[in-house]
Amino acid sequence: MPDNKQSAGGQDRKRINVHQDYELRDWAARFGVTKDELKRAVDEVGDEAEVVERHLREARSAERH
Repeated sequence: MPDNKQSAGGQDRKRINVHQDYELRDWAARFGVTKDELKRAVDEVGDEAEVVERHLREARSAERH
């Protein structure tokens, strides 16, 4: 079922739907990654935005060391 953009509640803002282009674009921009990087992160850790953000931050930190 497609997202209802008129009723975006708390649950909608906490999860990343990589099947909605506007969400993929917006979350990727928010986290400073490409759409493909975001998709991989969601595949690895699930769609909860906080968990994905933490995962991406840790991955960047590991790349620097």
